[in-house]
Amino acid sequence: MSRPGGDTASILSHTTSRTGRAPVFTLETFDSKDFIVKDFIETLSDTAVHPSRRSGPSGQQAFDPKPLIRTFEHAVSRLNTLAEELEERENELAGAVRKAEAQHNQNVVTLRQKLDNAIDRFQTLDNRLNGNPNDDGSDGSGNAAVRIGERLEELDRQMQRAQDAMFLIKCWQEVSEKGDLSSLEEIRGKRNIVRCAHIARQLLKLSTRLDPDGTYHVNANGPASNAAKRRGVGNGQHPKYPAREIIEKFLENLEQDLLKQFDEFYRRPNFDGMRECAIALRDFNDGASVMATYVNQHSFFIDRNQLITEEIAGDAETWDRLQDPDSEPPGVEPTLQSLVDEVKIVIQEESAVIKRAFPYYDEVLTRFIQRIFQQSIQQRLEMVLGKANELSSLAFLRSLQASRSYITSLVEDLKSHGLTEHPEPVSSQIAATLDQQLEDLFVPYFVGSSYIEREKKNLEELYSSLLLKFTIYHARRRKVPTTYFASLAQKGKELAASARDAYMERLDSTDLPPSQKAMLFRIAGLKEDHSEKKDIDVTDEDGKLSLPNAKRMLKWLAEGVGRGLELSPSNETPKDVQSLLNLLLTHMGEIYLETALDAASDHAASQENVKTPPDLSHLPSLHTLTTILHLLQQTTTTILLPLCTPNLTIRREIEKSTQSTLSTLESKLSNILNLSLTATLNWVQKLLTSQQKKTDFRPKDDEDVAFLIATETPACQAVVQFLNRVAAQASAALSGRNLALFLAELARGLRALILAHLLKFTISLTGGLVVTRDMTKYAELVRSWPTGEELESDAMNVLVDVANLFVIAPEALRERLRGAGSEVQEFKAFIARREDVNSVAVQTALSSI
Repeated sequence: MSRPGGDTASILSHTTSRTGRAPVFTLETFDSKDFIVKDFIETLSDTAVHPSRRSGPSGQQAFDPKPLIRTFEHAVSRLNTLAEELEERENELAGAVRKAEAQHNQNVVTLRQKLDNAIDRFQTLDNRLNGNPNDDGSDGSGNAAVRIGERLEELDRQMQRAQDAMFLIKCWQEVSEKGDLSSLEEIRGKRNIVRCAHIARQLLKLSTRLDPDGTYHVNANGPASNAAKRRGVGNGQHPKYPAREIIEKFLENLEQDLLKQFDEFYRRPNFDGMRECAIALRDFNDGASVMATYVNQHSFFIDRNQLITEEIAGDAETWDRLQDPDSEPPGVEPTLQSLVDEVKIVIQEESAVIKRAFPYYDEVLTRFIQRIFQQSIQQRLEMVLGKANELSSLAFLRSLQASRSYITSLVEDLKSHGLTEHPEPVSSQIAATLDQQLEDLFVPYFVGSSYIEREKKNLEELYSSLLLKFTIYHARRRKVPTTYFASLAQKGKELAASARDAYMERLDSTDLPPSQKAMLFRIAGLKEDHSEKKDIDVTDEDGKLSLPNAKRMLKWLAEGVGRGLELSPSNETPKDVQSLLNLLLTHMGEIYLETALDAASDHAASQENVKTPPDLSHLPSLHTLTTILHLLQQTTTTILLPLCTPNLTIRREIEKSTQSTLSTLESKLSNILNLSLTATLNWVQKLLTSQQKKTDFRPKDDEDVAFLIATETPACQAVVQFLNRVAAQASAALSGRNLALFLAELARGLRALILAHLLKFTISLTGGLVVTRDMTKYAELVRSWPTGEELESDAMNVLVDVANLFVIAPEALRERLRGAGSEVQEFKAFIARREDVNSVAVQTALSSI
């Protein structure tokens, strides 16, 4: 198989063989990209072989190298020639390169000089534009460019005003001379609504100035024009074309068309179109018409208007809990809650639409919010509060609080959402609008002192109902007290002659709803159908203090105070707290606690000199009283007083009134305890006097000594039994330091009575053993009482020490008396009651000191 170019090689060889000429080569032959040395050599070799020898070995002849040598010699010679030519051209090109480099270097230097000059000129120009001084210190007129720019802008504005003025004059000529507004209609047809509306408004102002009386003049005061005279205007006739009416009619039509177009865009929706119409309508009453159209046609108001007569939701049980002071409030009314939840969603969603559709979106959103609050929320709120007011004062107050709290949460949620500024907080204008709408909703319910008066009235009604049977019990009983509960009834003299009549009269004199009267009757423990003329049955339990009832009173007060903190302004809190606390001090302090204390005091006083064991049944009731008193004190100091800190004057007044009430109650309580101590010690004295026999401490010689000292004397047993009962009653009534003080005073009184009692008897040696047994029992009795640190630990040891004076030998008396110290005279008095006091040994011991 032959290679490409093989035919050419054959022709070349053939030619060479016949003519004897060597192949011809040029520089292009070697400069070609396809030049391959191997192929070139093979081509030279092929030209040296005869064609007849290429066909095969059959015609093979002896190889003749001469043609091949000649061919190679010729090629080498030609290559040398080409090499010389190549070297010559290379030298020429190298010289040209050196010249080009020299020229390039010269150009670079020249361009560098030009660049430096340009930079210097630019720096100079920049200094002049910026007002920087030149190198020579002269002013560079730096504000020149700024002034030029401002001048150009001013010229542009003047040119625009001139063009607008020309067009305005043109329109005025058309309307005044031809009675049409074709130029404006042309602009209107091009959908350039904003410019059309602006020019029309300017045209109306122009007509008002040029034709104030509806008669066309060149100016307001000038003479009528020739054209007007020709139309008879100068003769008092009306102009042919009423320009102002035409312009106003055009504006009315334009406004209606814009509103209609805005409505169409709103229904698609097309926010860009809405925005364009809103911009155009801004010139019409500051956009009031388009804002009203947008707000009034909103589906929220249309749907809600159909539901405005919707009945208030909630079952009977929920409304009963709302007016029951002992039940937790059920929360916001369901239909109001549903409305507020929907309002939140609608305003958040609509604010995004408003921002896209209106360039003055703050005003539109403000109008939208005002409409929602003033129409939808206010109407539903009035219905809810009206329904609650028909039930009771408490139901109204609870509904007011729940509604205010829920709507306040709505406002705060809207503020945090941001609305048109989402996700940032709302703008100050929208925030102020929301706050103002919230305040306007509830202003009617907080005018003056109307709110706190409602709270006071509600608390007073509840307290009066709760204490009704208690006051009736105290007012009804008039007989001389013989028991504790009878003395409770006796204390009612200071109250109204008939608590029932006063209570019924108060209920009838006020316009209370039937449901509220029924609730108050239930709190008072009366039947709903109770007749005004029927007597109210009361029991001894009704005259007792009740801790659950006291807790109810405090709970009702706490609810009222908490409600006031949420609803009333903060600067009114001290006054509100003072008003409610005064109610509590009056009802719980005076009517409830002080009445019970006075009754207990009267009863305790009546037991001082009785012939039977004193009735101390009033003591256990003091436990309830002290607990209530403690609750009252804690409520005042820990809850109410801190709320009045901003107003130091009111705080001091509250502290003074509270302290006065507490001091009065504590004084009466202390008086009761003192009277009880007196009655107790008086009876102990009677027991000792009546049951202690002289032979107890001076038994006969034939009596069994072991039997005598085995048990206490009857008088001691009676006293111990009685005091055990008193201590148990005191422990049930008192606690802590109050109990310790009471028992310590009782122990000291007992000790004094016993010591005085011993001085009345002559005591033998055997009797001294009996005395020792009794004294030990008394000491053990007192040690079993929880006196704490209020009684000295060795306070009753003196009884045992005195008893020992009757049993020790005369020889030991001397040592005992020497160690008695300041008590030696008292000990001598007891020694004088010894049966053997006149003996030499005893007298010697006495005289030795």
